[in-house]
Amino acid sequence: MIWIQALIILACIMLGARKSGVTMGFAGGVGLFILVFVFGLKPASPPVNVLLIIIAVSSMAATLQVAGGLDLLVHLAEKVLRSRPDRITFMAPIVTFLFTVFTGTSYVALAVYPVICEVALEAKIRVERPMSIALVASQHGISASPVSASTAALLAVLAAHGVSLGQIMMVLFPAIFLGIIVGALSVYKKGLELEKDPEFLKLVKNGDITFGSGESKNYKPTKEAVLSVTLFALGVFFIVLLGSVKALMPSWNVGGKVSYLSIPNAIEIIAFLTSFIMVFTCKLQPGKIAKSSVFSAGMTGVIAIFGIAWMTDTFFLAHKAFVIDSLGGIVREYPILFAVMIFVMSALLLSQGATTRSIVPIGVSLGLPLGSLVAFAPAVNGLFFFPATGSAISAITFDRSGTTKIGRYVLNHSFQLPGFVTCISSILFGLVISYFVF
Repeated sequence: MIWIQALIILACIMLGARKSGVTMGFAGGVGLFILVFVFGLKPASPPVNVLLIIIAVSSMAATLQVAGGLDLLVHLAEKVLRSRPDRITFMAPIVTFLFTVFTGTSYVALAVYPVICEVALEAKIRVERPMSIALVASQHGISASPVSASTAALLAVLAAHGVSLGQIMMVLFPAIFLGIIVGALSVYKKGLELEKDPEFLKLVKNGDITFGSGESKNYKPTKEAVLSVTLFALGVFFIVLLGSVKALMPSWNVGGKVSYLSIPNAIEIIAFLTSFIMVFTCKLQPGKIAKSSVFSAGMTGVIAIFGIAWMTDTFFLAHKAFVIDSLGGIVREYPILFAVMIFVMSALLLSQGATTRSIVPIGVSLGLPLGSLVAFAPAVNGLFFFPATGSAISAITFDRSGTTKIGRYVLNHSFQLPGFVTCISSILFGLVISYFVF
């Protein structure tokens, strides 16, 4: 019976992934309906903490967008990229990584893809090189961001076991940054040089390639944009500070026992406080926040995690003993297999947050070291494996040279090499760093 239920869950995940977006959550609801009403399983508790954190931080990022803060960040990213065009293969991933870490969203990365293409062409560098690693870096930046859905999910699971946000950041930020540098090295000389690429030369001959529109001269940051970025940065700073130093948390003496404000609640409070201040100081219209693309993406993630995580939690709750007995020994002996499991699930779910919330609790129950679970976090970035995400299609579309592409066999695409190199390197660096942090 357990295998039938497992197949139903897998089928729901695959069907939801075909349509993606909120359909992922709906598919989780279908699986949950079958598990509860057909097989009689008791439903687990919905992942409320994770959902509330994502709602709060998505609202903060959406407020930043409406205030013009994200446009300012895109402008700054463009200036950085154009400052060293000959180093675009390294500068592009560093920029997309850092801005994703700061905002918790890949919006800035998507917006600079056209700039990456222009700068690479002007420097006569094969566009595929910086473009492919830039996309991979932005995806991995989600795992290193203190305000992303993926980190929120990881923290919500591990905070109950004494893991702080500071510990997670101390492992993942340097590990993933180093992994991205290794990933950039892996594509530094990938493919033919442009002057030797027959497909590119054909485009030039036909007049399909035009060089350089130059840096945008018209953009002038508003006071509201600068203020919103400053306030957002302060909000992120206090979130990391409170999540790292327990002594700063408010505490209460209840029945002779001291209890502290939980990290998830602290994040939610700071995020809403920051959003409120931005609305009034930047004179924003609240209606625009709810209609923004960042808010929409955040709420899509909420629905996806709600359905998928609730379904998998229900299955695991009913068969916890069986799963631990069956997988516990081999996973404890070869922990890296758990990272492989995370990667495969992320490639199917196409959501770092949903994957984290669905799989990490299993690792905790199997008794894996907390440091290893944190180090395995980059494995949730298997989204690059199938070139079907919006960001992958955007990167391919924005490369006017045609060098960033999907191969004849689909899986032999431009993002595969930097994706695997970055993911594996980040995990290995994470395991080393976690040894000193935990």
